[in-house]
Amino acid sequence: MSLATVYSRANIGVEAPLVSVETHLSNGLPAFSIVGLPETAVRESKERVRSAILNSVLEFPAKRITVNLAPADLPKAGGRFDLAIAVGILVASGQLPENSITNIEFMGELALSGELRVIPGVIPGLIASREAQRQSIIPAANADEAGLVGGGDIRLCKHLLELCQHLSGKNDLPLVKKATSVKQAYTETLDDVIGQEQAQRALILAAAGGHNLLMSGPPGTGKTMLANRLSTLLPELDEKAALEVAAVHSIAKIDTEVKASFSAPFRAPHHTTSAIALVGGGKDISPGEISLAHNGVLFLDELPEFSPRVLEALREPIEKGSILISRAAYQARLPARFQLIAAMNPCPCGYYGDPEHECSCSLERIKKYQQRISGPLLDRIDLQIVLGRLSEAEQEKLLLKKPDDTRSASIKNQIERCRQRQLHRAGKINTQLNQREILSYCQLRDKDATLLNKAMQQLKFSTRAYFRILKVARTIADFAGEDQICRQHLLEAMTYRQMDRQF
Repeated sequence: MSLATVYSRANIGVEAPLVSVETHLSNGLPAFSIVGLPETAVRESKERVRSAILNSVLEFPAKRITVNLAPADLPKAGGRFDLAIAVGILVASGQLPENSITNIEFMGELALSGELRVIPGVIPGLIASREAQRQSIIPAANADEAGLVGGGDIRLCKHLLELCQHLSGKNDLPLVKKATSVKQAYTETLDDVIGQEQAQRALILAAAGGHNLLMSGPPGTGKTMLANRLSTLLPELDEKAALEVAAVHSIAKIDTEVKASFSAPFRAPHHTTSAIALVGGGKDISPGEISLAHNGVLFLDELPEFSPRVLEALREPIEKGSILISRAAYQARLPARFQLIAAMNPCPCGYYGDPEHECSCSLERIKKYQQRISGPLLDRIDLQIVLGRLSEAEQEKLLLKKPDDTRSASIKNQIERCRQRQLHRAGKINTQLNQREILSYCQLRDKDATLLNKAMQQLKFSTRAYFRILKVARTIADFAGEDQICRQHLLEAMTYRQMDRQF
């Protein structure tokens, strides 16, 4: 047979469209050409494939070889098509039986020796292959990532010769072993925190309902310490969510330990981060920090120090849970359902409102600094609190208090129960409720609704703030184990809008 069609997968964001690798051998002067919008790395694969076949003691046909990567208008990049091209040549030249590649997809980069090298972004391809009910053959070096996918027929291969023996029916390639969840041990927990009871309460509610949180206060009040401990309170991800996280990390070429893949990711980019690094993009559309924080936490310390252009780019993904990146030839939608935790000083020097230090900033400078956080962005943050410095008496009292090593574990169990209530009621956590679901699940008594409407008018809350107050009140009630939102739940939720009028 002089024509063979082998299946593989491309990478467009977190999607893995099917690519048909069509190989044709014809008479004429020996030549090797690849068509179908290949990038440089794909065009160079003909040299890798030639050497890999020859060094595997196989015959490289001295004919005119044409490889077409279809569809032709889909961009192809990387060395992931090497294996499919090599198999296509071997089948077209009669060295492998034609029926051996039926219902199989191949992904892998070839070394000159014929060995298979690890490829990035293998998880989206495996998921798509499983949904298409095809067998996948990938490099053995991708075994850890493939173990997260589980299910389906995924085979591991170390060398091109091993693959030839498998396709010829002489030996079977090993199957991928499914990864198991291992709980991550944390050395720093909420047990280490002394004081700041309101801030701790806000952090617990943020974990219970997945709400965004902004903490403002002078240096040394514990903002960063509290934020870093949020991940210790979050429940472990289920298999679907963990797989989504692993898929994003896979295409971003980030090594993820299997044992930690079921823990919610925690990303803390520096304030000099660019807009593209935060939301994603680039020539090949790489995930940004908001996508790497998908199903986890994005912590922005020193929030006003970020560029306004960078901060405004957060508004859409906070609402939609994804980001659409467009290029001239194609578009890619990246997941970005993250929990935003931010910390900031009240002024450039950091001591505005601090009784122990004198602020050196003018009122105009303070206002300008605070207004670097725009109203629309602030409106999307459910919990806003101002931290104060502990008094000397409070410090002495708290330093003598013995730490409770079981408190953090107890709170985490409460948070897990709270989330189970939310999932049982709406199939999602409270922060993900849409407007219709809020009106359905966050109903108030008549007197409480009147109170909230009066507060809206007097404090000039926006409509978005109104619905976010209801979601926070719903979380407070769920954490207390109550079905009905009561007056105390609503009042507490309203106290977490401390910065709406400050800016």
